[in-house]
Amino acid sequence: MNKSKLKTYGISILIAEAVGAVAGFVTSSGMEQYASAEKPALSPPEILFPIVWTILYALMGISSARIYLAPGGRNRSVSLILYGIQLVLNFFWSFIFFSLQAYGFAFFWLLALFAVIVAMTLVFRKVDKTAALMQIPYILWVAFALYLNFMVWRLN
Repeated sequence: MNKSKLKTYGISILIAEAVGAVAGFVTSSGMEQYASAEKPALSPPEILFPIVWTILYALMGISSARIYLAPGGRNRSVSLILYGIQLVLNFFWSFIFFSLQAYGFAFFWLLALFAVIVAMTLVFRKVDKTAALMQIPYILWVAFALYLNFMVWRLN
């Protein structure tokens, strides 16, 4: 792999991980309040969340680099736009859920995020099938997050 491609992958991963890191930092005070909230039976241990999200953000970065490096065209452009939109939605969901503790609003926000991720993945598939496949863990995790968000909303 040449230097230019390596740089693209590095920057793409860094951007995705930075979104997660900044979201975590901004919402850290809300995490304490969330810790005392009632949670559903299927809630995983809290240590799992940063591990999973670090992996998911890395996969996002790698797949977005693959899309960026693909030949130009409408699907590539739409893919990158949807990727940017989902990063923004992802970032603000953390703030809405943890900092504001607006669990109901966060659930509907997360539904929108889920829809954008699925749309993004479908367009990714037209550009680079590997990049699309790399989104499957993200889709599954956000589907699980929908369950958790809904149940936290209902229980609190």
